[in-house]
Amino acid sequence: MHHGNHFYGHAHVLAEYCGLDPADPPRVDGYLQHGWNVVDGLGAGTPYAPGRPIFVWSERTRRRAWSMGRPLAMVTGAPFLYLLRSTPDEPVERTGTIWYPFHGWEGQHVTGDHRRLIDEILATEPGPVTFCLYWQEFRDDRVRAFYEQAGRVICHGYRGYMRMRTDTRFLHNQLAELRRHRRVASNRLSSAVLYGAAAGCEPAVYGDPMRLASEDTATADRIRREWPELHGVAPDPVAARATALAELGDGHLASPAELRAILGWPAPAGPHGGLPAPDTTATTSRQKAAGTHGGLPAPDTTATTSRQKAAGTHGGLPAPDTTVCASPTTATAAGEVA
Repeated sequence: MHHGNHFYGHAHVLAEYCGLDPADPPRVDGYLQHGWNVVDGLGAGTPYAPGRPIFVWSERTRRRAWSMGRPLAMVTGAPFLYLLRSTPDEPVERTGTIWYPFHGWEGQHVTGDHRRLIDEILATEPGPVTFCLYWQEFRDDRVRAFYEQAGRVICHGYRGYMRMRTDTRFLHNQLAELRRHRRVASNRLSSAVLYGAAAGCEPAVYGDPMRLASEDTATADRIRREWPELHGVAPDPVAARATALAELGDGHLASPAELRAILGWPAPAGPHGGLPAPDTTATTSRQKAAGTHGGLPAPDTTATTSRQKAAGTHGGLPAPDTTVCASPTTATAAGEVA
């Protein structure tokens, strides 16, 4: 299995949904899309084995992948949606905003003015702000200190690398935080904003977008042009949520049995292979209602006995003449037969 399938605990979330052990997900027969992007759903520059399927979030991504020479793309929906739909939403009063500053990764760091961005955020948001930093910025004491001076600072966990130190509860942590907040915002359209909109937050994208080292800025500009309904301080939440759900693959989620077949996973262990046990109580009740003779009247044994008595011991025929048969026996017994 490609180690990217474990990023953010995606394989673990899907295993739990499929009724399998989330602590030890089976090998995925292909590659999972691990984040929202505007190309084929896969990480740029990462080697992939040819001829293996890729499992993307949306139909739009599948068409892009096909145009880029990846015909074995199948829409399965984002793992976050599976978690969202299978995790009960406990009633809680939503307050404030959870804000996700644009982040870098091991190969590219973000450059920008964090202080100026924080000032704009505090001047814009009507309530308390929770700043959720990516693990890379969270571990940077200098950057984290800027945000700690302005509000609550959290991190959902470590993405993982080469199947090591993966926070398999990353998406669970994220969903719990999103459901606590009224708004979700960032300075770039990203997975977090789409997740928040799907989870019922009012989304927003505004502020200095910052830059990645050696970034192709044309892609960032294209995103702002192509998804205007998600940008701004207060986009229409209904239109924004509809777009977010489409990008996450709403309407394409598979059942547990279907998803196991798609990913090449086995059925759960158990006497019924993960299927519900048959309702034996209902069967027993029907059997009792039907009776010993399958619902038919019991045979009239009294009538049969009467007929047998009327017919006699020999079925209505005359009794055999036992005196004739007995004569030779008697003569032999008297010694009169040579």
